[in-house]
Amino acid sequence: MMKERVLVTGGMSGIGKSIVEACEKKGYETVVIDRLEGGIVADLSNEIETASALEEALKGGPITRLVNNVGVVMPASIENQTYDEIKLAWELNVRVAIQCVQALLPSMKEAKFGRIVNMSSRAALGKELRTAYASTKAGLIGVAKVWALELGEYGITANAIGPGPIETELFIKANPLESELTQNIIRSVPVKRLGKPEDIANAALFFLDDASGFITGQTLYVCGGLTVGKANI
Repeated sequence: MMKERVLVTGGMSGIGKSIVEACEKKGYETVVIDRLEGGIVADLSNEIETASALEEALKGGPITRLVNNVGVVMPASIENQTYDEIKLAWELNVRVAIQCVQALLPSMKEAKFGRIVNMSSRAALGKELRTAYASTKAGLIGVAKVWALELGEYGITANAIGPGPIETELFIKANPLESELTQNIIRSVPVKRLGKPEDIANAALFFLDDASGFITGQTLYVCGGLTVGKANI
Protein backbone atom coordinates (compact mmCIF):
# COMPACT_ATOMS: atom_id res chain seq x y z
CA MET A 1 0.00 0.00 0.00
CA MET A 2 1.37 3.39 -1.02
CA LYS A 3 2.09 5.76 1.84
CA GLU A 4 0.20 9.04 1.92
CA ARG A 5 2.49 11.79 0.68
CA VAL A 6 3.22 15.18 2.26
CA LEU A 7 5.03 18.03 0.54
CA VAL A 8 7.01 20.37 2.81
CA THR A 9 8.70 23.40 1.28
CA GLY A 10 11.89 24.52 2.98
CA GLY A 11 12.00 21.24 4.85
CA MET A 12 15.75 20.71 5.19
CA SER A 13 16.33 22.91 8.24
CA GLY A 14 14.68 24.55 11.23
CA ILE A 15 10.93 24.22 11.66
CA GLY A 16 10.55 22.56 8.26
CA LYS A 17 13.00 19.80 9.14
CA SER A 18 11.15 19.13 12.40
CA ILE A 19 7.86 18.88 10.50
CA VAL A 20 9.40 16.42 8.03
CA GLU A 21 10.71 14.25 10.88
CA ALA A 22 7.33 14.29 12.63
CA CYS A 23 5.53 13.37 9.40
CA GLU A 24 7.87 10.45 8.79
CA LYS A 25 7.30 9.17 12.33
CA LYS A 26 3.57 9.41 11.63
CA GLY A 27 4.06 7.17 8.61
CA TYR A 28 3.70 9.70 5.82
CA GLU A 29 6.04 9.74 2.85
CA THR A 30 7.64 13.19 2.81
CA VAL A 31 8.67 15.17 -0.23
CA VAL A 32 10.89 18.19 0.40
CA ILE A 33 11.66 21.07 -1.93
CA ASP A 34 14.51 23.23 -0.67
CA ARG A 35 17.59 25.07 -1.90
CA LEU A 36 19.65 22.78 0.37
CA GLU A 37 20.73 19.29 -0.67
CA GLY A 38 18.69 16.35 0.58
CA GLY A 39 15.37 16.76 -1.17
CA ILE A 40 14.35 18.18 -4.53
CA VAL A 41 16.78 21.07 -4.93
CA ALA A 42 15.30 24.28 -6.28
CA ASP A 43 15.46 28.02 -5.84
CA LEU A 44 11.85 28.58 -4.84
CA SER A 45 12.19 32.33 -5.35
CA ASN A 46 12.21 31.45 -9.06
CA GLU A 47 8.77 30.63 -10.46
CA ILE A 48 10.13 28.40 -13.25
CA GLU A 49 12.36 26.38 -10.91
CA THR A 50 9.41 26.00 -8.54
CA ALA A 51 7.23 24.65 -11.35
CA SER A 52 9.90 22.13 -12.38
CA ALA A 53 10.37 20.99 -8.78
CA LEU A 54 6.64 20.50 -8.32
CA GLU A 55 6.46 18.49 -11.53
CA GLU A 56 9.27 16.27 -10.26
CA ALA A 57 7.56 15.89 -6.86
CA LEU A 58 4.34 14.69 -8.46
CA LYS A 59 6.12 12.06 -10.56
CA GLY A 60 6.25 9.93 -7.42
CA GLY A 61 2.46 9.91 -7.13
CA PRO A 62 -0.35 12.12 -5.90
CA ILE A 63 0.27 14.46 -2.97
CA THR A 64 -2.71 15.36 -0.80
CA ARG A 65 -1.00 17.07 2.14
CA LEU A 66 0.98 20.30 1.89
CA VAL A 67 2.95 22.41 4.38
CA ASN A 68 3.84 25.81 2.95
CA ASN A 69 6.82 26.40 5.20
CA VAL A 70 9.52 28.11 3.12
CA GLY A 71 10.04 31.77 3.90
CA VAL A 72 12.36 34.71 4.36
CA VAL A 73 12.33 37.51 6.96
CA MET A 74 14.08 40.60 5.50
CA PRO A 75 14.02 42.76 8.67
CA ALA A 76 14.13 46.53 8.13
CA SER A 77 12.36 49.70 9.19
CA ILE A 78 9.73 51.04 6.82
CA GLU A 79 12.14 53.81 5.81
CA ASN A 80 14.79 51.28 4.83
CA GLN A 81 12.73 48.38 3.45
CA THR A 82 13.62 48.03 -0.23
CA TYR A 83 11.32 46.97 -3.01
CA ASP A 84 13.70 44.14 -3.90
CA GLU A 85 13.29 42.81 -0.34
CA ILE A 86 9.52 43.13 -0.56
CA LYS A 87 9.48 41.30 -3.90
CA LEU A 88 11.65 38.47 -2.55
CA ALA A 89 9.47 38.13 0.56
CA TRP A 90 6.37 37.98 -1.62
CA GLU A 91 7.89 35.38 -3.96
CA LEU A 92 9.06 33.00 -1.21
CA ASN A 93 6.41 33.54 1.44
CA VAL A 94 3.24 33.80 -0.66
CA ARG A 95 3.70 33.06 -4.36
CA VAL A 96 5.32 29.68 -3.63
CA ALA A 97 2.36 28.71 -1.42
CA ILE A 98 -0.14 29.64 -4.12
CA GLN A 99 1.86 27.82 -6.80
CA CYS A 100 2.11 24.68 -4.66
CA VAL A 101 -1.63 24.61 -4.01
CA GLN A 102 -2.39 25.03 -7.70
CA ALA A 103 -0.05 22.15 -8.58
CA LEU A 104 -1.44 19.78 -5.93
CA LEU A 105 -5.13 20.57 -6.34
CA PRO A 106 -5.79 17.94 -9.05
CA SER A 107 -4.48 15.21 -6.70
CA MET A 108 -6.55 16.53 -3.80
CA LYS A 109 -9.74 16.91 -5.79
CA GLU A 110 -9.41 13.44 -7.28
CA ALA A 111 -8.94 12.00 -3.78
CA LYS A 112 -11.76 14.18 -2.39
CA PHE A 113 -9.30 14.94 0.39
CA GLY A 114 -6.63 17.50 1.10
CA ARG A 115 -4.79 19.21 3.92
CA ILE A 116 -3.07 22.58 3.44
CA VAL A 117 -1.05 24.18 6.24
CA ASN A 118 0.43 27.66 5.80
CA MET A 119 3.29 28.68 8.07
CA SER A 120 2.42 32.21 9.09
CA SER A 121 3.84 34.04 12.14
CA ARG A 122 2.71 35.93 15.20
CA ALA A 123 4.42 38.86 13.42
CA ALA A 124 1.26 39.04 11.28
CA LEU A 125 -0.29 40.75 14.31
CA GLY A 126 2.41 43.43 14.22
CA LYS A 127 6.13 43.54 14.93
CA GLU A 128 8.73 46.25 14.47
CA LEU A 129 11.11 46.01 11.50
CA ARG A 130 8.88 43.51 9.73
CA THR A 131 7.07 45.35 6.91
CA ALA A 132 7.91 42.78 4.23
CA TYR A 133 7.65 39.78 6.53
CA ALA A 134 4.48 40.69 8.43
CA SER A 135 2.61 41.66 5.28
CA THR A 136 3.36 38.33 3.60
CA LYS A 137 2.68 36.28 6.73
CA ALA A 138 -0.67 38.05 7.12
CA GLY A 139 -1.24 37.20 3.46
CA LEU A 140 -0.80 33.49 4.22
CA ILE A 141 -3.56 33.76 6.81
CA GLY A 142 -5.79 35.51 4.29
CA VAL A 143 -5.32 32.97 1.50
CA ALA A 144 -5.90 30.08 3.92
CA LYS A 145 -9.33 31.56 4.64
CA VAL A 146 -10.04 31.96 0.92
CA TRP A 147 -8.99 28.38 0.18
CA ALA A 148 -11.11 27.12 3.09
CA LEU A 149 -14.16 28.70 1.46
CA GLU A 150 -13.35 27.61 -2.07
CA LEU A 151 -12.16 24.06 -1.43
CA GLY A 152 -14.17 22.79 1.53
CA GLU A 153 -16.71 21.00 -0.65
CA TYR A 154 -13.89 18.81 -2.01
CA GLY A 155 -12.83 17.61 1.44
CA ILE A 156 -9.86 19.97 1.44
CA THR A 157 -9.01 22.03 4.53
CA ALA A 158 -6.68 25.03 4.73
CA ASN A 159 -5.31 26.41 7.98
CA ALA A 160 -2.39 28.51 9.21
CA ILE A 161 0.07 28.27 12.08
CA GLY A 162 1.49 31.40 13.70
CA PRO A 163 4.71 30.51 15.52
CA GLY A 164 6.02 32.75 18.25
CA PRO A 165 9.77 32.87 19.06
CA ILE A 166 11.14 29.44 18.15
CA GLU A 167 14.62 28.20 19.06
CA THR A 168 15.97 27.45 15.60
CA GLU A 169 19.57 27.89 14.47
CA LEU A 170 18.65 31.07 12.61
CA PHE A 171 16.81 32.51 15.62
CA ILE A 172 19.70 31.81 17.99
CA LYS A 173 22.21 33.24 15.52
CA ALA A 174 20.27 36.52 15.51
CA ASN A 175 19.29 36.29 19.19
CA PRO A 176 22.03 34.64 21.30
CA LEU A 177 20.52 32.97 24.36
CA GLU A 178 22.76 34.87 26.76
CA SER A 179 21.85 38.30 25.33
CA GLU A 180 19.59 40.63 27.27
CA LEU A 181 17.32 40.99 24.23
CA THR A 182 16.70 37.23 24.10
CA GLN A 183 16.16 37.07 27.85
CA ASN A 184 13.60 39.87 27.52
CA ILE A 185 11.82 37.87 24.84
CA ILE A 186 11.72 34.81 27.11
CA ARG A 187 10.40 36.90 30.01
CA SER A 188 7.62 38.23 27.76
CA VAL A 189 6.37 34.70 26.97
CA PRO A 190 3.84 33.47 29.56
CA VAL A 191 5.32 29.95 29.61
CA LYS A 192 8.78 31.50 30.16
CA ARG A 193 10.66 29.69 27.43
CA LEU A 194 11.32 29.78 23.73
CA GLY A 195 9.37 27.40 21.57
CA LYS A 196 10.98 24.32 20.04
CA PRO A 197 10.61 23.36 16.37
CA GLU A 198 8.84 20.25 17.67
CA ASP A 199 6.08 22.47 19.11
CA ILE A 200 5.29 23.70 15.61
CA ALA A 201 5.60 20.22 14.10
CA ASN A 202 3.03 18.96 16.59
CA ALA A 203 0.57 21.65 15.48
CA ALA A 204 1.22 20.85 11.82
CA LEU A 205 0.49 17.15 12.43
CA PHE A 206 -2.81 18.13 14.03
CA PHE A 207 -3.94 20.05 10.96
CA LEU A 208 -2.62 17.37 8.57
CA ASP A 209 -4.50 14.55 10.28
CA ASP A 210 -7.47 12.77 8.72
CA ALA A 211 -9.48 13.54 11.86
CA SER A 212 -9.09 17.34 11.43
CA GLY A 213 -11.56 17.58 8.56
CA PHE A 214 -13.99 19.88 10.41
CA ILE A 215 -11.32 22.52 11.09
CA THR A 216 -10.59 24.93 8.25
CA GLY A 217 -9.81 28.58 7.71
CA GLN A 218 -8.28 28.86 11.18
CA THR A 219 -5.03 30.24 12.53
CA LEU A 220 -3.36 28.55 15.49
CA TYR A 221 -0.80 30.69 17.30
CA VAL A 222 1.85 28.42 18.78
CA CYS A 223 3.52 31.10 20.84
CA GLY A 224 3.59 30.14 24.51
CA GLY A 225 0.76 32.59 25.17
CA LEU A 226 2.61 35.57 23.70
CA THR A 227 -0.34 36.62 21.53
CA VAL A 228 -2.94 36.45 24.32
CA GLY A 229 -4.80 39.76 24.24
CA LYS A 230 -3.48 40.51 20.73
CA ALA A 231 -5.09 37.92 18.47
CA ASN A 232 -8.78 38.21 17.63
CA ILE A 233 -11.03 35.69 19.37
